[in-house]
Amino acid sequence: MAALLAELVAIPTENPPGKNYRACADLLENRLRRVDLECERLEAGDSKEATSDSPVCLLANYRRGERVFYFHGHYDVVPAQSREQFQPFRKDHFLFGRGSCDMKGGIVAMLYAILALRECDAELNGRIALTLVPNEETGGEGGSAGLATQGRLGRGGIGMLLAEPTSGVVWNANRGAISLRVRVLGKSAHVGLQHQGENAFERMVQVVERLQELKQEVEQRIAKFNIGADQARQSILLLGGQSGGGTNFNVVPEECWFTIDRRINPEENLEEEKAKLIAVLGSCKREGIPLEWEILQEGRSAACRKEEPLGEALARSVRAVTGKAPCFEMCPGLLETRFYAAQGVPAYAYGPGLLSVAHGPKEYVDLRKMTDCAAIYALTVMEMLKH
Repeated sequence: MAALLAELVAIPTENPPGKNYRACADLLENRLRRVDLECERLEAGDSKEATSDSPVCLLANYRRGERVFYFHGHYDVVPAQSREQFQPFRKDHFLFGRGSCDMKGGIVAMLYAILALRECDAELNGRIALTLVPNEETGGEGGSAGLATQGRLGRGGIGMLLAEPTSGVVWNANRGAISLRVRVLGKSAHVGLQHQGENAFERMVQVVERLQELKQEVEQRIAKFNIGADQARQSILLLGGQSGGGTNFNVVPEECWFTIDRRINPEENLEEEKAKLIAVLGSCKREGIPLEWEILQEGRSAACRKEEPLGEALARSVRAVTGKAPCFEMCPGLLETRFYAAQGVPAYAYGPGLLSVAHGPKEYVDLRKMTDCAAIYALTVMEMLKH
């Protein structure tokens, strides 16, 4: 397990912009076929025009049957803080490197859960579908979002597990998201002739002030789902996660831009919250502020009761392996469980990594937790696909 994980970590599948997808998919596909798993390869767009960075989805199956239990993982990773993060190294029970935690370690655990079931010749009334995708870190286009549009996610599903780094808890809900980039326009001029220019920065400040009014209203709403101790229950509207503009200190800026990241609690409606954001921007535009916007990502919230048969089976499996029942909490961000929940498939996230180290400069995974997760996944499938 550690050797395969090290091979995966060494492939820098950074997203954005989305790199080296073909190399990672090739490695995964070869490993799946080497252990005699059926594997379908889906490449975005025209295969003749595919590059080393083109998105590739892998759909593997173990056993046959109409009842399907889904394992799901993404092999893209957030950009590294240094190139050394793609030189995996092991220290005792820990393997360090970008993606080890989020979530190539989880992918390895899911594969080895299937191999354990085969080695034990476990009787299953149905099949396991292992789905491996790119582009999760940027909303799923070319990955899960495309598969969902094609009807390839959740068909015949009795349950789904996602191997995100959940820090020992089960995520049975997630916030939705609508993220935008706003460009405010002006007219350039030398500082000594600023009266001839139109200051895009000052106009941007006016737009942000209007959005701050919405922010105050939004963040009075409280999520009812259980959350981690270090999280806040308030709904979220982040302004200026990224921003920029202008060319020099002595030039009136002709363009300024900033981002909006709206995270929506499961009790809220994505379309309604999106419409409120667009309404503020549209109002500013009608009042004479020249601006434009683009949507960077859009995803729905989702939730499953912990009392679902899969939730209870997962909890029993966690207790059997670790000796302790897991807490069920809402994930603070987006989850690809949402694509399955939209099809009525109970979907939960549980993985070996720690959220606190995911995306960070010292990302790692505890190999003992990977082994535990492989056993937990296998036990859960055995219970869900029993005769």
